[in-house]
Amino acid sequence: QVRLVESGGGLVQAGGSLRLSCAASTGTFSNYGMGWFRQAPGQEREFVAAITRISDFTSYADSVKGRSRIYRDNAKNTVYLQVNRLKPEDSAIYFCAARGGLDSTLPRSRLEYNYWGQGTQVTVSS
Repeated sequence: QVRLVESGGGLVQAGGSLRLSCAASTGTFSNYGMGWFRQAPGQEREFVAAITRISDFTSYADSVKGRSRIYRDNAKNTVYLQVNRLKPEDSAIYFCAARGGLDSTLPRSRLEYNYWGQGTQVTVSS
């Protein structure tokens, strides 16, 4: 079992930046690929970014590519999502997710992830 706790959300003006954190309670954090998803009101949960177990590969949704970065610190059991040049359409609840397995794939489907956090709200004002 992996418990994930997100933090770092809040209210920010358009053009600003946020760094979201996700702390995992597991002694084998490096065994899990990690992803970030987001869900706006009335919308489905959508993929934002993913990173492999040892950070050798990353993947981004087109909507955030070029202005965001996913990275992890396995010594701290934490994965981060930095998003710059925030837009009002980035407003959503952001969730981190973990998936077991030793492969280096970067799935974009939420069905591929086994564990989820409770989410952190990001609101971008125009």
